[in-house]
Amino acid sequence: MKIVGKDSPKIDGMAIATGRPVYTEDLAPKDALVIKILRSPHAFARIKSIDTSRAVALEGVECVFTYQDVPGIRFTLAGQSYPEPSPYDRLILDEIVRYVGDEVAIVAAVDERTALNALKRIKVQYEVLEPVLDLETAIDHPSIVHPEDNLHLNFDIGMEKERNIISYQKVEAGEEIEEALRQCDVVVEETVYTQAQSQAMMETFRAFSYLDHANRLVITSSTQVPFHVRRQIARAFNIPASRVRVIKPRIGGGFGAKQTGCCEVFSALVTLKTGKPSIIIYDRTETFNSSTSRHAMKMKVRLGADKEGMIRAYDLEVLSDGGAYGEHSSTTLGCVGEKTMSMYNKTKAVRFTGTAVYTNKQPGGAFRGYGATQGTMALETAVNKLAAELQMDPTEIRLKNLIEEGETSLVYNGKVIKSTTLKDCIRKGKELIGWDEKYPRQVLSNGKIRAVGMAVTQQGSGIAGIDTASAEIRLNDEGSYNLLLGSTDMGTGSDTILSQMAAEIMETTVDQIAVYAGDTDTSPYDPGSYASSTTYVTGMAVVQAAEELKEKILIQGARYMDRNPDEVEFNGQSVVTLDGKTSITLEKIAELNVLGSGRHQLVGNTTYGSPVSPPPYMVGFAEVEVDPQTGKVEPIDFVAVIDCGTVINPKLARIQAEGGLVQGIGMALYEEVRYDGKGRMHTNDFMQYKIPTRKDVGNIRVHFIESYEPTGPFGAKSIGEVVANTPAPAIAHAVFNATGFRVTELPITPEKVFLGQG
Repeated sequence: MKIVGKDSPKIDGMAIATGRPVYTEDLAPKDALVIKILRSPHAFARIKSIDTSRAVALEGVECVFTYQDVPGIRFTLAGQSYPEPSPYDRLILDEIVRYVGDEVAIVAAVDERTALNALKRIKVQYEVLEPVLDLETAIDHPSIVHPEDNLHLNFDIGMEKERNIISYQKVEAGEEIEEALRQCDVVVEETVYTQAQSQAMMETFRAFSYLDHANRLVITSSTQVPFHVRRQIARAFNIPASRVRVIKPRIGGGFGAKQTGCCEVFSALVTLKTGKPSIIIYDRTETFNSSTSRHAMKMKVRLGADKEGMIRAYDLEVLSDGGAYGEHSSTTLGCVGEKTMSMYNKTKAVRFTGTAVYTNKQPGGAFRGYGATQGTMALETAVNKLAAELQMDPTEIRLKNLIEEGETSLVYNGKVIKSTTLKDCIRKGKELIGWDEKYPRQVLSNGKIRAVGMAVTQQGSGIAGIDTASAEIRLNDEGSYNLLLGSTDMGTGSDTILSQMAAEIMETTVDQIAVYAGDTDTSPYDPGSYASSTTYVTGMAVVQAAEELKEKILIQGARYMDRNPDEVEFNGQSVVTLDGKTSITLEKIAELNVLGSGRHQLVGNTTYGSPVSPPPYMVGFAEVEVDPQTGKVEPIDFVAVIDCGTVINPKLARIQAEGGLVQGIGMALYEEVRYDGKGRMHTNDFMQYKIPTRKDVGNIRVHFIESYEPTGPFGAKSIGEVVANTPAPAIAHAVFNATGFRVTELPITPEKVFLGQG
């Protein structure tokens, strides 16, 4: 391959570095009304009265809206393919507010200062209710977070809202789990808590809207899911989706936060009510308080094995904090089980039981790893504990038990794994970290302790049998190509790798491919960038569309030379007869195809969805230094060895891996969304919410061992999410090896280590 597998520069890299890309705010009309939101100071309350008269009377205020002014149609902001599994439990504005930061009123004014002044003039009387603030006491709490009778579900997710249960799931396979555990020689049990974590992307939430010449609503938004936002708006306002257009410009990061709609509905409301353009920009505090975070979870895991270390039984019970609204709760919960039940496939019995609950806190939502991150922390902590009980090297117990190519598992229903190099990844990681020399720990001359730990993980590549992506590639009149996509490049480089795939098929260079993406009017349908789907699902759509166009070019070139298609070949520049004596250039074919009657522009167009979701795999090895006098844990080295199938662009894949590892290290050691006893978030700015800097993560090394996934484009699988999953359990394992204290509640703070060490 000439293009795929090479370090092609990011097509927008220099533009981003020099500040040229156009983001949402840059495109907004200068006369757009500025929107500000009055937010609830209470975790749970009913609005008794709301007086907006003084705000409306303020010069420069265009309008003020309350729950009495909006449609009473419930919807979800989750960006998921239809029918959405998330409950329709939201209104644009509601009489009941369910967390500190929930929306109470919307103000639109000529400028920000006026809008902020208007907020101060709104008087609200609340009936304050007892909030539900602990996921462990949410079920059957006296307060019911969602008492309404018009909440809607597209299908049964096990909801019992009168008990504050959003979703209940149970999956069992193989033998009866309790009997299988009784037959095991060794059984370990652990209860693990993972915290809420903020996505902390650089660009906060923002959107603007206007009515176009045809009186259609146009929304420009920093979103990962433009097609899903269109559906959300259409439902919330009970208007045809054909009357809504959503445009995604450049995005300053998302990490899953922007897979959930956020502020678009408020801008749409103002524009639809006033007929004027409007813009809303969340400040950093609003982004922390009033969007979504990773779901906090409590996970009880039991793992059973025989004396030889063969894992025979796996039982996982999960309680997930969905927060005030149920976006992504059922699907994130399901992924905790789905991404952990199949990796160790020598089991005779597996069981997953999961419950997601409503609380009066910020809603949980999508975050890189999407349940697999939490599940990996629980499972890998248990595997490391099992290895210690059996006095086995943690690498060896995994080499005995991990699924291999050609094998299936109890939950795969006969499907087999077609690509994995995970065992080779473990061997390479051991070598790179110096495992045999360093395991389990070394006491330094200064009294500090160096130790190593490890974890493995898997993810998925798109959502099997559900999500589909479309791609279109056009031959322009001068011989270049336009590639039309509905996927979203959030800074990940997906536009670049998809261009590489198209260029490889068309036997041209990346600079001959112009990418157009993220406009619901002009882009072919794509669910958006989530679920690790872009490289695998959208990539295959690009490959098939390019192959279709290539075939059309060959047929048309043969026709112009009075030859049969089997007598010619296409080399990227020309269609040439097999004997090499006659040819016609691509430019000439392109020109002839748009001149005269009966001609047509050549286009390749494909919609693709996969019946499988092949897992990428990864092993993470952590080396840390622990100060027993203070409990401080300092990351020294982290080695990640990854199987993501064929690496389409090694440089961009490495950057993706490094970014995900840093987020995982942040989850392990530094980051936590915290609340006080009244449900007020304390970590709603970067002074209080600590994401790691470059100095806080130690050395990070990334290595790839490719497999070939036959169902993926050029053999590729995904990489975006899997890289966030191993740092927390690997670092926790290293801390245990250093101190004898097994961390079961994240983040791993100095206080916890100091008090817990043996």
